[in-house]
Amino acid sequence: MSRSANTSVPHPGTQIYEDGASGSAARPRRRRVLRLSGLGKIGFALVCFWLFIAVFGPLLAPYKEGALTSPFTLASYSMAHPFGTDYLGRDMLSRILYGTRYTVGLALAAAVLASGVGTCLGLLAAISSRWVDEVMSRFFDALISIPSKVLALVVIAAFGSSIPVLTLVAAVAYTPGAFRISRSLAINLMTLEYVQVARARGERMWYIARVEVLPNMIHPVMADFGLRFVFIVLLLSGLSFLGLGVQPPNADWGSLVRENIGGLSQGAPAVLMPSIAIATLTVGMNLLIDSLRRHGGFAQGGQQ
Repeated sequence: MSRSANTSVPHPGTQIYEDGASGSAARPRRRRVLRLSGLGKIGFALVCFWLFIAVFGPLLAPYKEGALTSPFTLASYSMAHPFGTDYLGRDMLSRILYGTRYTVGLALAAAVLASGVGTCLGLLAAISSRWVDEVMSRFFDALISIPSKVLALVVIAAFGSSIPVLTLVAAVAYTPGAFRISRSLAINLMTLEYVQVARARGERMWYIARVEVLPNMIHPVMADFGLRFVFIVLLLSGLSFLGLGVQPPNADWGSLVRENIGGLSQGAPAVLMPSIAIATLTVGMNLLIDSLRRHGGFAQGGQQ
């Protein structure tokens, strides 16, 4: 018996419903629900808090960034200065609120750049010919063998320390890792049946990479992005602690620790509070990443 003329083979990703309807027109709309554990919610709250401070921190600061507000240096907690004062008598709460822009902003920009470039090049390597894949893989293998801090020190020694240089060197240092993750994911996905069906239909490789492969590797890539962000925060804070990061009169959290290191022996809040800020941001991001990895990220919610 021959098939009727209007019978067609559905796309591999199309769901068939009991009434015979298929495709996006028959699929009920569902909302995406973020599934997080208890610790994941804590991490999400911490990350959102610091993102909010990075945007609105200067507006919330009680004093100007460089204003000398107290005759006492490295003072303890008080009503006028909740986080004490620094080595020059400046308000530490205001310094931290202003410095969040540099710590979070630079790390976020570098992480987006590293993950974006690494993911695009990983997809390109997965869909390209073997010699293109080999050349790209060997190049990034050589680049990843250079420790990130050594690479940063060499580049800063050659070009000086500035916001663009810090962002680019952090992105370059962590692009190879993002490339290797995305390439591995893409190569594994390229062997699956629905990708082979798309190739048999005659779809172009860029279509396959954009429509069939990339959406199915978003969650691992987002988890890797979170790790890149944490690594870059620690890298930039370490460079600032060495005096090679954000330069005065501006300061990020690493610079604030370095400036007030003289108060460490007396437990001055000027040393403790920037360190706690770095710890809460990195721990919060790690808790969020771990929760997304364990609980599968987003789950399908009910109909809208």
